[in-house]
Amino acid sequence: MSDDSESSILEFWQQNASAWTRAVREKTIASRRRITDQAIVDAVFAEPFASALDIGCGEGWLCRAIQERGARATGIDAVAELVESAQRLSAGDYRCMSYRVVTSGNLAQQFDLAVCNFSLLGGDSVDALVGAIPMLLEPGGRVIVQTLHPRVYAGAEYRDGWRSGSWAGFSSDFRNPAPWYFRTVESWVELFQRSGFRQLATVEPRNPASGQSASIIFIARTGDA
Repeated sequence: MSDDSESSILEFWQQNASAWTRAVREKTIASRRRITDQAIVDAVFAEPFASALDIGCGEGWLCRAIQERGARATGIDAVAELVESAQRLSAGDYRCMSYRVVTSGNLAQQFDLAVCNFSLLGGDSVDALVGAIPMLLEPGGRVIVQTLHPRVYAGAEYRDGWRSGSWAGFSSDFRNPAPWYFRTVESWVELFQRSGFRQLATVEPRNPASGQSASIIFIARTGDA
């Protein structure tokens, strides 16, 4: 696949915004319901914080969970329909904003925490975004990224590169799966280090039935703690 995949990710997610909102709110995605939703909540609340930025917030479920526990949450997403869905269900701070806008310095705020829950799908765009996150964090702020586990989803080739998307395990409401950029564990770690983060922890939520890793969570902190 070519780098044209970068520009097509947003288009595919716009096509599936309604299906995604239904799936999240009706809890039809088994891995999220059983494992990964609670895993990201546990990681977020492992330390106290006052403010969080949910990057790629989707229909806003994680922002709502943060708000319910008394912290401030700002959610950003490039898909207008998802942002509107979040706004209809909560009075929180939700903004339609692309990653390019964020990396251009147009989000003039700082937060204790930035969280990206299965929302870093691109190549160069994600490199730029992760590189910009330290500017959005208070000194010593954390970034938490949950993503597909590279060692589980590598397939035949364990190396960085574009992969075809899939809606396997999702309902028939979904169509035209978005491509995504595969990164090895080592590439993720190098990206955080290159962006000025200190690696704190790697958590591997597991399916209790099979023992297989359901995802991987990277937790890193800015170097000026």
